[in-house]
Amino acid sequence: MNFPQRDERSMKVQEQLRKKLKDRQISAHNNNKLHSPPSSPHKAHTAANSHVQNGYCKAQHLTGGPIKLKQAPRIRGSPPAENESGDGDVEPKKLQDLNPSMAKPVVSNLEARSAVLSWSVQISSQNHESPTSHLPGAFMYEATVSNSGKNGKFKPSYSGDVPTCTLTELRPATDYHVRVTATCPPLEGSISELVSFTTESCEPDSPAPPKLTNRSRNCLNLQWKTSNDNGSKITGYLLEWDEGKHGPYKECYFGHLKQYKLTKLSPSTKYAFRIAAKNDIGMSGFSEAVVYYTAGSVPPVPSPPRLRQAGITWLCLEWSPPSDMPSDETLTYILEMEEEGSGYGFKPKQNSEDLTCTLRNLRRNTSYKFRVFAVNTEGRSNPSDIVEYTTSPDKPGPPCKPSTKGKIHAHSVKLMWDAPKDNGGSEVIKYVLEMAENINGSKWETMYSGASKEHVCDHLKPGTSYRFRVCCANVVDSSQFSDVLTVQTGIVPPGPCHPPRLAGKAKSKELSLQWDAPGVEGGSAVTSYTVEMAKCEQEDRGPVYQGPELECTVSNLLPGQMYCFWIKASNKAGCGPYSEASEFCTAPGPPERCKVPLLICKSANCALASWEVPAFNGAEITEYRLEWGRAEGSMQVIYTGSSSSYEIKGLTPATTYFSRVQAVNIAGTGMFGDTAVITTPASVPAAVSILQVVDEELMEAPLPSPSECLTLQWKEPCCNGAEITGYTIEYGEKQQLTVDSVTSCVLTNLLPDRTYRIRIQAINSFGAGPFSPSIKAKTKPPPPNPPHLECVVFSHQSLKLKWGDGTSKALATETSQYNLQMEDKLSRFFTIYNGPCHTYKVQRLNESTTYNFRIQAYNDAGEGPFSEVYSFATTKSLPAALKAPKVQQIDNNLCEVSWEAVPPMRGDSIVYILQFTNGREFDQVYKGTDTSFTFANFQTNCEYRFRVCAGRQYQDPSGLQELFGPYSPSTVFSSQRPELELPCVNAALEATKSKRKSLSDEQFAILLLMMFAVVAFLFAVVIQYFVIK
Repeated sequence: MNFPQRDERSMKVQEQLRKKLKDRQISAHNNNKLHSPPSSPHKAHTAANSHVQNGYCKAQHLTGGPIKLKQAPRIRGSPPAENESGDGDVEPKKLQDLNPSMAKPVVSNLEARSAVLSWSVQISSQNHESPTSHLPGAFMYEATVSNSGKNGKFKPSYSGDVPTCTLTELRPATDYHVRVTATCPPLEGSISELVSFTTESCEPDSPAPPKLTNRSRNCLNLQWKTSNDNGSKITGYLLEWDEGKHGPYKECYFGHLKQYKLTKLSPSTKYAFRIAAKNDIGMSGFSEAVVYYTAGSVPPVPSPPRLRQAGITWLCLEWSPPSDMPSDETLTYILEMEEEGSGYGFKPKQNSEDLTCTLRNLRRNTSYKFRVFAVNTEGRSNPSDIVEYTTSPDKPGPPCKPSTKGKIHAHSVKLMWDAPKDNGGSEVIKYVLEMAENINGSKWETMYSGASKEHVCDHLKPGTSYRFRVCCANVVDSSQFSDVLTVQTGIVPPGPCHPPRLAGKAKSKELSLQWDAPGVEGGSAVTSYTVEMAKCEQEDRGPVYQGPELECTVSNLLPGQMYCFWIKASNKAGCGPYSEASEFCTAPGPPERCKVPLLICKSANCALASWEVPAFNGAEITEYRLEWGRAEGSMQVIYTGSSSSYEIKGLTPATTYFSRVQAVNIAGTGMFGDTAVITTPASVPAAVSILQVVDEELMEAPLPSPSECLTLQWKEPCCNGAEITGYTIEYGEKQQLTVDSVTSCVLTNLLPDRTYRIRIQAINSFGAGPFSPSIKAKTKPPPPNPPHLECVVFSHQSLKLKWGDGTSKALATETSQYNLQMEDKLSRFFTIYNGPCHTYKVQRLNESTTYNFRIQAYNDAGEGPFSEVYSFATTKSLPAALKAPKVQQIDNNLCEVSWEAVPPMRGDSIVYILQFTNGREFDQVYKGTDTSFTFANFQTNCEYRFRVCAGRQYQDPSGLQELFGPYSPSTVFSSQRPELELPCVNAALEATKSKRKSLSDEQFAILLLMMFAVVAFLFAVVIQYFVIK
């Protein structure tokens, strides 16, 4: 849980305090507005025209008063503040007893631009205790200042906890109004009385610099404006200048005028001026210095421009200022240019104070004329002498693309080229020819450098593509290269190849050869290679491979033989010479394919396989592999060894088998031979693999006696070539049962709840097969007998039946279930309960009616027989309780008691019993069939209670019987003497009777129940609060 912090609570209290102070200030505005002293016209005018430095709101003048205390709200569960004691918070009553007040602030050390303000707060307590001991914190002060009257805007100038401050940045000779606000959260704040003061006068403000109104060659007219006098009238102005010598300032005028004319000055001279104002208090500071010039003459002719540097498209010129000019006079120069042959004359190109100019975008190797003017404020000088300068020539353009001259040979080519169309304004002095092979990343090589325009390039490679380019040079620089010419030399047949080599290991019937491309391709790519083979160098050789690949595989060789190989390369020019011969020997090969094995059946379960030895291809056979299986595609190796025969056992009679043989030597594994087929003869059936007892729930038809029968089911075994004719079942003590060719059987006449060991064997025309593995099966116990049924509780609408031993221990161990049935009106029994319980209550029955029941027990062994039929009858129902009887007094000693009538019940007549009492015991006063009775001879001024019940009369073999229901609620009757009947008296009597009327039995029981509920609820609340929490 987060508790609110003390600082947040204090900030909220301060915001509320400021709102209340603002409301109080507005309400006190009308009362104090008339008491404000009028401000000085001069001060008011000054404040109106000057920039307002203080004040931010229209605050009102308030007199000092006591501070009202306000208890800060505290959130439940918040932690105590730092200055609160651990025992509890400061009591709100003690805070309200504090009565602090704030004194009027005091202004001291008053100067022209500053003043010291101080104040104090007096705190008193009504209960004569130490007031500072109950303060929640230190006072915070805020001082606000206004220089536009008491009703003007106030701006904060100080905020802190020290009761004194220094007001700075004040204006001299100005009226100020100050007030101080004191706050101490969570207490409400207070505002002090308004204090007014006027700052002292001082020297004037610095005036603005003087302005030039007129000038000539020998005089300057200056004028200036007045400045703020700061409370004392200005008496004069002091004007100073530097006499045009850039030295210290000297006085040139002092007086009350605001203009002055300086004469006898030098032409075209710079003079600096500054001014200050003076009043009775002192001299102000000087204004900023300002510079003015006297009029002069036109400057003399400048010197002609000089060439600093020349480029292809630009010229850089410079010049010097005219002689006999003051060093401090600023001149502007105009540079004019005339292009040769343009016919437009001179045009200005630059007008600035710079003594240099760079002219760009000119034409190469062209002459230009230039002149310059000097300009000042008096006018422009005469032009300088005309000079002429020429731009530099450019490098030549690229030559034309080179071309071939004559036939292109395999090792040389002759090239020629033309001069460039643009020589850059200068004669070409040499040409440079470069060559590079036409491949990526090849470098250019210089093949020729000279003045000739053709050259023969030799020592080239045949069939190689070369690139050629040419450039030229003049006295300036070299040109760019020309377009590239691509030339391909002629081709020749390739050179001899290296002898072929063996790729990998030699195989028995093939050799993999590999070779490299020839060192000299003849200028054209090799298109094909030809490989020839012979058993020796003297025999005739023939081609075994021709193609572009650098490897080949020679097949259909004999294992362990020596072979010789030659190779030659071919391109577009023809075939090259053969390589030297290479000799290689083939490796031994795997054996040849075996023939079909010979299969002979020795019996239905055994066969003999034998085979011939195949050709071994130069390596002896190390082992044979015999595969055997029932399907040709799924045979498995059953024998591995060096013998050429093998006996197979454990075969299945009347089954077809497949077999094949494979030979193996050190060179590898030979191929499998053809497959042989054999069929074993028929035999007795195989053993039954699956024998099981079928659960009674999975059977379509129920067993006649589950405790004496077992249902067997098995899977038909392999017949081994002869159809199965029957089965022999052996169970118990060597008891056997023979059945036909079926897969299920029911064993009958067995003993209940007994375990049997069962096994089975199949029979065909060859005899009986082996017995299956034995299984154990147990018969179910016999079904239970029905229990004895009895009725333990009778009523007019229900019967509670009980059977067997109904203890909880018996229910936990017993597995029998019970089926209880009742006979309907059509003499048919239907189930009303099915379960393991030993009791059941039959409801919604008719009164005085006999019902027939029977019961059946069943368990896992089956359903037992039904019991004999039991008959139980319901009783007659009691009449319902009557309403309280009505008693009406007829005479002094005579009253009539009446009650409601009850209709006959199933033909039985109804009789009533009326009882009364005036003490604890009831006495019977009437019994009969009437619904009213006249009661006499009772005492006056006594209280009697009457109640009535209904009963039914019926006949049974023992005679007339009566069955009475519950009594009705009691009716109270008070016997009184007759008096004069008045409305007010009757009302009083009725009220007295109602008060004296006692509670009935039902009302008393309800009251007790309500009291018990209230007490239980109180106990629950006490336990919840004191015990659980």
